[in-house]
Amino acid sequence: MKLGPMEFGAFHEFPRTDGTSDATGFDNGFELVDAAEQWGLHAIWLAELHISPRSVLASPIAIAAAIAARTERIKIGTAVQVLPLAHPLRQAEEWATIDQISKGRLIFGVGRSGFARTYNAYGIPYAESRERFSEALDIILKAWTEKGFSYDGKYTHVNNVNVTPKPYQQPHPPIRIAASTPDTFATLGTQGHHMFSAVRQGTISDLVPDLNRYQAARAAAGHEGPGQVFLRIPVYIADTEQQAIEEPEQSIMTFYRNMATQLAQSAGESGARAGELREQRSQALEVLTYEAARREKVVVGTPDQVTARLKDLREELGLSGILAELNCGGQIPHQQVMHSLNLLCNEVMPAFA
Repeated sequence: MKLGPMEFGAFHEFPRTDGTSDATGFDNGFELVDAAEQWGLHAIWLAELHISPRSVLASPIAIAAAIAARTERIKIGTAVQVLPLAHPLRQAEEWATIDQISKGRLIFGVGRSGFARTYNAYGIPYAESRERFSEALDIILKAWTEKGFSYDGKYTHVNNVNVTPKPYQQPHPPIRIAASTPDTFATLGTQGHHMFSAVRQGTISDLVPDLNRYQAARAAAGHEGPGQVFLRIPVYIADTEQQAIEEPEQSIMTFYRNMATQLAQSAGESGARAGELREQRSQALEVLTYEAARREKVVVGTPDQVTARLKDLREELGLSGILAELNCGGQIPHQQVMHSLNLLCNEVMPAFA
Protein backbone atom coordinates (compact mmCIF):
# COMPACT_ATOMS: atom_id res chain seq x y z
CA MET A 1 0.00 0.00 0.00
CA LYS A 2 1.39 3.38 -1.00
CA LEU A 3 1.28 5.75 1.97
CA GLY A 4 0.82 9.50 1.65
CA PRO A 5 2.00 12.23 4.00
CA MET A 6 1.78 11.45 7.71
CA GLU A 7 -0.66 13.57 9.70
CA PHE A 8 0.43 14.35 13.26
CA GLY A 9 -2.24 15.28 15.77
CA ALA A 10 -2.51 15.41 19.54
CA PHE A 11 -5.43 13.82 21.37
CA HIS A 12 -6.34 16.35 24.04
CA GLU A 13 -8.60 15.84 27.07
CA PHE A 14 -7.97 19.18 28.83
CA PRO A 15 -7.06 17.16 31.93
CA ARG A 16 -7.54 18.42 35.44
CA THR A 17 -4.99 16.71 37.63
CA ASP A 18 -5.65 15.93 41.28
CA GLY A 19 -5.66 19.00 43.48
CA THR A 20 -5.97 21.55 40.67
CA SER A 21 -8.91 23.79 39.76
CA ASP A 22 -11.13 23.82 36.71
CA ALA A 23 -9.51 27.13 35.74
CA THR A 24 -6.07 25.50 35.74
CA GLY A 25 -7.39 22.74 33.50
CA PHE A 26 -8.55 25.29 30.95
CA ASP A 27 -5.38 27.39 31.21
CA ASN A 28 -3.08 24.42 30.72
CA GLY A 29 -5.27 23.03 27.96
CA PHE A 30 -5.16 26.21 25.92
CA GLU A 31 -1.41 26.62 26.54
CA LEU A 32 -0.91 23.26 24.83
CA VAL A 33 -3.17 24.29 21.94
CA ASP A 34 -1.28 27.57 21.45
CA ALA A 35 2.06 25.74 21.45
CA ALA A 36 0.77 23.17 18.97
CA GLU A 37 -0.26 25.98 16.63
CA GLN A 38 3.14 27.67 17.00
CA TRP A 39 5.21 24.50 16.60
CA GLY A 40 3.42 23.26 13.50
CA LEU A 41 1.34 20.31 14.74
CA HIS A 42 -1.19 19.38 12.07
CA ALA A 43 -4.29 18.82 14.23
CA ILE A 44 -5.62 19.04 17.76
CA TRP A 45 -8.17 16.35 18.63
CA LEU A 46 -10.76 17.05 21.31
CA ALA A 47 -12.25 14.38 23.53
CA GLU A 48 -15.81 14.54 24.85
CA LEU A 49 -15.89 13.69 28.55
CA HIS A 50 -19.01 14.15 30.64
CA ILE A 51 -19.25 13.90 34.42
CA SER A 52 -15.53 13.27 34.60
CA PRO A 53 -13.46 14.50 37.55
CA ARG A 54 -10.26 14.13 35.50
CA SER A 55 -11.18 16.53 32.69
CA VAL A 56 -12.88 19.86 31.99
CA LEU A 57 -13.65 18.96 28.36
CA ALA A 58 -17.39 18.46 28.69
CA SER A 59 -18.21 20.84 25.81
CA PRO A 60 -16.01 20.16 22.79
CA ILE A 61 -18.12 22.52 20.67
CA ALA A 62 -17.35 25.48 22.95
CA ILE A 63 -13.66 24.54 23.16
CA ALA A 64 -13.48 24.12 19.38
CA ALA A 65 -14.94 27.61 18.89
CA ALA A 66 -12.34 29.07 21.23
CA ILE A 67 -9.55 27.24 19.38
CA ALA A 68 -10.88 28.40 16.02
CA ALA A 69 -10.80 32.01 17.22
CA ARG A 70 -7.28 31.88 18.72
CA THR A 71 -5.55 29.95 15.92
CA GLU A 72 -5.14 30.35 12.17
CA ARG A 73 -3.61 27.13 10.88
CA ILE A 74 -4.12 24.01 12.99
CA LYS A 75 -6.97 21.64 12.14
CA ILE A 76 -9.60 21.01 14.83
CA GLY A 77 -10.76 17.43 15.19
CA THR A 78 -13.29 15.70 17.41
CA ALA A 79 -12.28 12.35 18.91
CA VAL A 80 -15.07 11.73 19.23
CA GLN A 81 -18.30 13.65 19.09
CA VAL A 82 -20.73 11.21 20.72
CA LEU A 83 -23.62 11.52 18.28
CA PRO A 84 -26.40 9.74 20.23
CA LEU A 85 -26.22 12.21 23.12
CA ALA A 86 -27.63 15.28 21.34
CA HIS A 87 -30.16 16.19 18.67
CA PRO A 88 -28.60 15.70 15.22
CA LEU A 89 -29.97 18.96 13.78
CA ARG A 90 -28.40 20.91 16.64
CA GLN A 91 -25.09 19.13 16.06
CA ALA A 92 -25.24 19.86 12.33
CA GLU A 93 -25.80 23.56 12.99
CA GLU A 94 -23.13 23.91 15.65
CA TRP A 95 -20.37 21.99 13.90
CA ALA A 96 -21.08 23.77 10.61
CA THR A 97 -20.62 26.99 12.59
CA ILE A 98 -17.23 25.75 13.83
CA ASP A 99 -16.23 24.93 10.26
CA GLN A 100 -17.22 28.44 9.15
CA ILE A 101 -15.43 30.21 12.03
CA SER A 102 -12.27 28.19 11.40
CA LYS A 103 -12.44 28.68 7.61
CA GLY A 104 -12.63 24.97 6.91
CA ARG A 105 -10.37 23.46 9.56
CA LEU A 106 -12.86 21.02 11.12
CA ILE A 107 -12.35 17.25 10.97
CA PHE A 108 -15.55 15.63 12.20
CA GLY A 109 -14.63 12.51 14.15
CA VAL A 110 -17.66 10.66 15.44
CA GLY A 111 -18.53 7.63 17.54
CA ARG A 112 -20.98 6.34 20.11
CA SER A 113 -18.62 5.76 23.11
CA GLY A 114 -17.91 2.33 24.50
CA PHE A 115 -19.35 2.95 27.98
CA ALA A 116 -22.85 3.58 29.27
CA ARG A 117 -22.08 5.96 32.16
CA THR A 118 -22.94 9.16 30.31
CA TYR A 119 -25.94 7.56 28.61
CA ASN A 120 -27.27 6.64 32.04
CA ALA A 121 -26.75 10.19 33.30
CA TYR A 122 -28.50 11.64 30.25
CA GLY A 123 -31.37 9.14 30.44
CA ILE A 124 -30.64 7.59 27.03
CA PRO A 125 -30.59 3.76 26.89
CA TYR A 126 -27.15 2.54 25.85
CA ALA A 127 -28.81 -0.33 24.01
CA GLU A 128 -30.09 2.25 21.52
CA SER A 129 -26.65 3.76 20.87
CA ARG A 130 -25.87 1.98 17.59
CA GLU A 131 -29.18 2.82 15.94
CA ARG A 132 -29.11 6.37 17.28
CA PHE A 133 -25.58 6.85 15.98
CA SER A 134 -26.41 5.71 12.44
CA GLU A 135 -29.56 7.80 12.35
CA ALA A 136 -27.81 10.92 13.65
CA LEU A 137 -24.98 10.67 11.12
CA ASP A 138 -27.47 10.27 8.27
CA ILE A 139 -29.36 13.38 9.38
CA ILE A 140 -26.22 15.49 9.88
CA LEU A 141 -24.95 14.67 6.39
CA LYS A 142 -28.33 15.49 4.85
CA ALA A 143 -28.49 18.75 6.82
CA TRP A 144 -25.05 19.72 5.52
CA THR A 145 -25.61 18.81 1.87
CA GLU A 146 -29.31 19.35 1.08
CA LYS A 147 -31.23 22.61 0.86
CA GLY A 148 -34.30 20.95 2.27
CA PHE A 149 -34.98 17.45 3.54
CA SER A 150 -37.28 15.31 5.61
CA TYR A 151 -36.37 12.26 7.66
CA ASP A 152 -38.61 9.73 9.35
CA GLY A 153 -36.36 7.79 11.70
CA LYS A 154 -36.93 5.63 14.72
CA TYR A 155 -35.70 8.32 17.12
CA THR A 156 -35.72 11.55 15.10
CA HIS A 157 -38.32 12.99 12.75
CA VAL A 158 -37.49 15.93 10.50
CA ASN A 159 -40.07 17.63 8.31
CA ASN A 160 -38.85 19.76 5.38
CA VAL A 161 -36.04 21.71 7.04
CA ASN A 162 -33.17 23.65 5.50
CA VAL A 163 -30.35 23.86 8.02
CA THR A 164 -28.11 26.92 8.10
CA PRO A 165 -25.29 27.58 8.13
CA LYS A 166 -23.87 25.01 5.76
CA PRO A 167 -20.23 23.99 6.38
CA TYR A 168 -17.37 26.02 4.93
CA GLN A 169 -15.92 22.83 3.40
CA GLN A 170 -17.91 21.43 0.52
CA PRO A 171 -19.74 19.14 0.40
CA HIS A 172 -18.90 18.77 4.12
CA PRO A 173 -15.96 18.43 6.53
CA PRO A 174 -14.04 15.14 6.38
CA ILE A 175 -15.70 12.40 8.43
CA ARG A 176 -13.72 9.89 10.47
CA ILE A 177 -15.48 7.19 12.45
CA ALA A 178 -14.07 5.45 15.50
CA ALA A 179 -13.79 1.66 15.40
CA SER A 180 -13.28 -0.26 18.62
CA THR A 181 -15.10 -3.58 18.14
CA PRO A 182 -14.12 -6.29 15.62
CA ASP A 183 -17.37 -6.14 13.65
CA THR A 184 -17.13 -2.38 13.19
CA PHE A 185 -14.03 -2.49 10.98
CA ALA A 186 -15.64 -4.41 8.11
CA THR A 187 -18.79 -2.30 8.36
CA LEU A 188 -16.84 0.95 8.03
CA GLY A 189 -14.90 -0.48 5.08
CA THR A 190 -18.10 -1.46 3.28
CA GLN A 191 -19.57 1.99 3.93
CA GLY A 192 -16.41 3.67 2.61
CA HIS A 193 -15.68 5.76 5.68
CA HIS A 194 -12.20 6.76 6.78
CA MET A 195 -11.56 5.70 10.35
CA PHE A 196 -9.51 5.88 13.47
CA SER A 197 -8.86 3.31 16.11
CA ALA A 198 -7.04 3.02 19.40
CA VAL A 199 -5.20 0.49 21.53
CA ARG A 200 -6.81 1.31 24.86
CA GLN A 201 -8.50 -2.06 25.19
CA GLY A 202 -6.63 -4.28 22.75
CA THR A 203 -3.09 -4.29 21.37
CA ILE A 204 -1.28 -3.16 18.26
CA SER A 205 -1.08 -6.80 17.14
CA ASP A 206 -4.86 -7.11 17.48
CA LEU A 207 -5.31 -4.24 15.05
CA VAL A 208 -3.57 -5.91 12.12
CA PRO A 209 -6.34 -8.41 11.22
CA ASP A 210 -9.02 -5.82 12.02
CA LEU A 211 -7.48 -3.30 9.62
CA ASN A 212 -7.00 -5.98 6.98
CA ARG A 213 -10.74 -6.71 7.17
CA TYR A 214 -11.48 -3.01 6.93
CA GLN A 215 -9.40 -2.52 3.78
CA ALA A 216 -10.67 -5.75 2.20
CA ALA A 217 -14.30 -4.78 2.82
CA ARG A 218 -13.66 -1.34 1.40
CA ALA A 219 -12.13 -2.78 -1.78
CA ALA A 220 -14.91 -5.38 -2.14
CA ALA A 221 -17.52 -2.62 -1.96
CA GLY A 222 -15.82 -0.80 -4.84
CA HIS A 223 -14.57 2.28 -3.01
CA GLU A 224 -11.63 4.01 -4.64
CA GLY A 225 -8.24 3.46 -3.03
CA PRO A 226 -7.43 2.30 0.50
CA GLY A 227 -9.19 3.83 3.47
CA GLN A 228 -7.37 6.32 5.63
CA VAL A 229 -6.47 4.92 9.06
CA PHE A 230 -5.55 7.12 12.02
CA LEU A 231 -4.30 5.63 15.27
CA ARG A 232 -4.86 7.16 18.69
CA ILE A 233 -1.99 6.01 20.83
CA PRO A 234 -0.22 7.20 23.99
CA VAL A 235 3.07 8.88 23.05
CA TYR A 236 5.64 10.27 25.45
CA ILE A 237 9.00 11.72 24.41
CA ALA A 238 11.86 12.86 26.63
CA ASP A 239 15.50 13.77 26.25
CA THR A 240 16.74 10.43 27.58
CA GLU A 241 15.37 6.91 27.37
CA GLN A 242 15.26 6.62 31.16
CA GLN A 243 13.18 9.78 31.51
CA ALA A 244 10.84 8.69 28.73
CA ILE A 245 10.22 5.36 30.43
CA GLU A 246 10.00 6.49 34.05
CA GLU A 247 8.15 9.82 33.88
CA PRO A 248 4.80 8.62 32.43
CA GLU A 249 4.73 5.14 34.02
CA GLN A 250 2.42 5.82 36.97
CA SER A 251 -0.06 7.82 34.89
CA ILE A 252 -0.16 5.27 32.07
CA MET A 253 -0.54 2.23 34.31
CA THR A 254 -3.18 3.91 36.47
CA PHE A 255 -5.12 4.56 33.29
CA TYR A 256 -5.04 0.94 32.18
CA ARG A 257 -6.01 -0.35 35.62
CA ASN A 258 -8.99 2.02 35.60
CA MET A 259 -9.86 0.86 32.09
CA ALA A 260 -9.86 -2.75 33.32
CA THR A 261 -12.39 -1.84 35.99
CA GLN A 262 -14.61 0.03 33.52
CA LEU A 263 -14.59 -2.87 31.06
CA ALA A 264 -15.49 -5.37 33.76
CA GLN A 265 -18.37 -3.21 34.97
CA SER A 266 -19.65 -2.62 31.43
CA ALA A 267 -19.50 -6.24 30.23
CA GLY A 268 -23.07 -6.90 31.30
CA GLU A 269 -24.57 -3.61 30.11
CA SER A 270 -27.51 -3.66 27.77
CA GLY A 271 -26.05 -2.78 24.38
CA ALA A 272 -22.70 -4.47 24.98
CA ARG A 273 -22.16 -7.39 22.60
CA ALA A 274 -20.40 -10.67 23.30
CA GLY A 275 -18.07 -10.01 20.36
CA GLU A 276 -16.69 -6.93 22.08
CA LEU A 277 -14.61 -9.17 24.38
CA ARG A 278 -14.99 -6.82 27.35
CA GLU A 279 -14.40 -9.41 30.08
CA GLN A 280 -11.42 -10.89 28.27
CA ARG A 281 -9.88 -7.48 27.66
CA SER A 282 -10.55 -6.41 31.25
CA GLN A 283 -8.67 -9.43 32.56
CA ALA A 284 -5.75 -8.73 30.21
CA LEU A 285 -5.51 -5.12 31.40
CA GLU A 286 -5.68 -6.18 35.05
CA VAL A 287 -2.42 -8.13 34.71
CA LEU A 288 -0.78 -5.86 32.13
CA THR A 289 2.84 -5.03 32.89
CA TYR A 290 4.46 -1.75 31.95
CA GLU A 291 6.94 -3.62 29.77
CA ALA A 292 4.06 -5.20 27.82
CA ALA A 293 2.31 -1.84 27.55
CA ARG A 294 5.44 -0.29 26.06
CA ARG A 295 5.64 -3.12 23.55
CA GLU A 296 1.99 -3.27 22.44
CA LYS A 297 0.09 -0.18 23.60
CA VAL A 298 2.25 2.94 23.90
CA VAL A 299 5.18 4.66 22.23
CA VAL A 300 7.75 6.09 24.64
CA GLY A 301 11.37 7.03 24.09
CA THR A 302 13.79 9.63 22.83
CA PRO A 303 12.95 11.50 19.62
CA ASP A 304 15.01 9.03 17.57
CA GLN A 305 13.38 6.02 19.23
CA VAL A 306 9.87 7.39 18.77
CA THR A 307 10.58 8.28 15.14
CA ALA A 308 11.74 4.75 14.40
CA ARG A 309 8.75 3.19 16.19
CA LEU A 310 6.23 5.38 14.40
CA LYS A 311 7.79 4.54 11.03
CA ASP A 312 7.43 0.84 11.83
CA LEU A 313 3.79 1.31 12.88
CA ARG A 314 3.07 3.33 9.77
CA GLU A 315 4.21 0.43 7.59
CA GLU A 316 2.67 -2.32 9.73
CA LEU A 317 -0.78 -0.73 10.02
CA GLY A 318 -0.93 1.40 6.87
CA LEU A 319 -1.34 4.58 8.89
CA SER A 320 -2.28 7.95 7.44
CA GLY A 321 -1.63 9.64 10.77
CA ILE A 322 -1.66 9.47 14.55
CA LEU A 323 -3.49 11.11 17.41
CA ALA A 324 -0.71 11.25 19.99
CA GLU A 325 -2.12 10.98 23.50
CA LEU A 326 0.58 12.96 25.28
CA ASN A 327 -0.89 12.68 28.79
CA CYS A 328 -2.37 9.19 29.02
CA GLY A 329 -4.01 8.99 32.42
CA GLY A 330 -3.97 12.76 32.88
CA GLN A 331 -1.42 12.69 35.71
CA ILE A 332 1.80 13.63 33.90
CA PRO A 333 2.95 17.10 35.01
CA HIS A 334 1.95 19.80 32.54
CA GLN A 335 5.45 21.07 31.77
CA GLN A 336 6.63 17.55 30.97
CA VAL A 337 3.70 17.16 28.56
CA MET A 338 4.63 20.47 26.92
CA HIS A 339 8.24 19.31 26.48
CA SER A 340 7.03 16.05 24.96
CA LEU A 341 4.90 18.02 22.48
CA ASN A 342 7.89 20.23 21.64
CA LEU A 343 10.01 17.19 20.84
CA LEU A 344 7.21 15.63 18.79
CA CYS A 345 6.77 18.73 16.65
CA ASN A 346 10.37 19.83 16.29
CA GLU A 347 12.35 16.57 16.27
CA VAL A 348 9.98 13.75 15.25
CA MET A 349 7.68 15.33 12.67
CA PRO A 350 10.50 16.59 10.40
CA ALA A 351 11.56 12.97 9.82
CA PHE A 352 8.20 12.37 8.08
CA ALA A 353 8.18 15.48 5.90
